[in-house]
Amino acid sequence: MQKNYNRYLLQMSIADVYYRHPSQMTITGMRHKRLTQIYAIGGVSTSCMITAVVYSESGGTYKTTMTANIAVALERMGKNTLVLDLDPQEGNLTSLFDVGEHRSDPEADNLVKHILDMPDGDFDDLIETTAEGVDVIPSHDMLGDFTSNLEQKIAYETGMQNMSREEYPRFELLYELLWDTQNLQEEYDAILIDPNARAEDLLYNAIYALRTLVAPVKPAGKGNLSLDGLDELVGNMERELDIEIGLSCVVPSGVGQTNAHKQYQQQFENTEAFATPVTISDRESLMDAMWEARGSAFKVVEERWKTFESDGEMVSEPGRRRIRDREVETLRRLYTLASFVATETFDTDVDPVLELEIRDHGTRTIDLTEDDLTEAKTV
Repeated sequence: MQKNYNRYLLQMSIADVYYRHPSQMTITGMRHKRLTQIYAIGGVSTSCMITAVVYSESGGTYKTTMTANIAVALERMGKNTLVLDLDPQEGNLTSLFDVGEHRSDPEADNLVKHILDMPDGDFDDLIETTAEGVDVIPSHDMLGDFTSNLEQKIAYETGMQNMSREEYPRFELLYELLWDTQNLQEEYDAILIDPNARAEDLLYNAIYALRTLVAPVKPAGKGNLSLDGLDELVGNMERELDIEIGLSCVVPSGVGQTNAHKQYQQQFENTEAFATPVTISDRESLMDAMWEARGSAFKVVEERWKTFESDGEMVSEPGRRRIRDREVETLRRLYTLASFVATETFDTDVDPVLELEIRDHGTRTIDLTEDDLTEAKTV
């Protein structure tokens, strides 16, 4: 069996609480499952819907920028894509895409109020569309108090309904909002979540709702320990939530040229326990420029954003960046990653061709069915 099909796929779509009849196999001592039927929510097929939480326990893995890049890649592939930003910290996806004007306003309607069933407006009004076409539900400061607000809700409702705290479905609230109340499976082809890193109620709600992980991991000399840790992480979450969770793929990120990094990369690429479709090299300049461009790495290259010193101050402007083949290759890998998640994990078709309209440099075409880039000069 080819490695691409040896993926750690425990993903049972977003309705697997009610429909689970997967076949099972054991490979290299780890559990693998293949999707064997169409699942539905309220009678709506979700077998081709892409749902993933981009999650890493540690920082420095490009988690937020990877979420943004996968989302934009899926949008360019023709998939109507929504991203939920559940990270209350500064420097999150909301800041990256320059949305969420009212994130610090305690009176403003936000996702937490809807999750806790106390909205101050229509759910659709929470959604903002970015310049690159991706829809985003922004972060809000109220996310930082999610657990304390949830505890108040649980105390009130368990008292009113004469039920124990253990019976309360505290991890199922986001699931119910997205699929049962808002029926987002009827509006979107793909939904991603950029979560908080701490293993608490907000993260568990995200994973319970989407059921599938994309795991960026940073270089480390103890690659085997990282592999063991991923298996342990998924197992712990499954036991806590009493569901099955799929690990779509592992993405080594920020990989440099040191021997330790190369060894780390080989360990992940050679394992059959997890799919590793791409490795993202250390592209700190490209990823940092995303924050100045307020968009994806695709936008940085196309608009040629660069940060430089001018008159003693650091400024960022479009039209200044050199076109580097290694950065275009990084875009190819990001596009390949999004394609893998869509086609290999969720068995849905995508457009394999990406047209890069680079400012003052014409068009470059990335075709995942071919090996080389095609470049068209501007006349």
